[in-house]
Amino acid sequence: MNYRGVLSIYQFEMARTFRTIGQSIAAPVLLTVLYFIVFGSALGNQIANIDGIAYGAYIVPGLMMLTVLSESVSNAAFGIYFPRFTGTIYEVLSAPISFVEIILGYVGAAASKSIMVGLIILLTSSFFVDINIVHPFYMLGFLILTAISFSLLGFIIGVWANGFQQLQNIPLLIIMPLSFLGGSFYSIKMLPPFWQKVSLINPVVYLISGFRWSFYGSADLNIEISLIMISLFLIACLAILYWIFKTGYRLKS
Repeated sequence: MNYRGVLSIYQFEMARTFRTIGQSIAAPVLLTVLYFIVFGSALGNQIANIDGIAYGAYIVPGLMMLTVLSESVSNAAFGIYFPRFTGTIYEVLSAPISFVEIILGYVGAAASKSIMVGLIILLTSSFFVDINIVHPFYMLGFLILTAISFSLLGFIIGVWANGFQQLQNIPLLIIMPLSFLGGSFYSIKMLPPFWQKVSLINPVVYLISGFRWSFYGSADLNIEISLIMISLFLIACLAILYWIFKTGYRLKS
């Protein structure tokens, strides 16, 4: 393992984050706080509680997951796309470092940033509502697993994209809508039976449900199913990345 190479990529990506701390950390935290204030205030007055949990506290896991998903994808996608755009990717590919180590560097940094933002949102939310995490280790496990999985997806998007517009399309047109419709602000049990069944097609429902279980010990779906879904997603992303580096798809052309 070329630890020095992995660490160099990781440190470079993390340094870029802190150079643009307003955009990388402050903006998503501020946006989530605004969601929290608007949805918590507007809907919180209409919905006393869900499953015995105050509405303001109920949406905290959803808000964290919403941000972690979008930040993981965006951070990793931009991280690998920018060296492709400038041509410096060839220096990385010609360095004595394997594709596993390249992924570790870029995905590790992207996941670290989104986990950091997620924890800041959790800390910020604690100033507004009382939060009691029933399963803290599961919560951290879910957070890390989700951040890594979606950073892998972002890396794939960064390799696939041929322009900045394509780079933004999937996070804006797919990830964000799926997150909003995945139960970030409500329980899918509140939906009519037909739409409950439709919601089960959305993979983000399983992530938010499992993450919410780690907070409050209750969820819309079985925790084992949530863990299986995120694990399958992780494996699928790894398989696609293996194919990308094996064929050199859009990296060596």
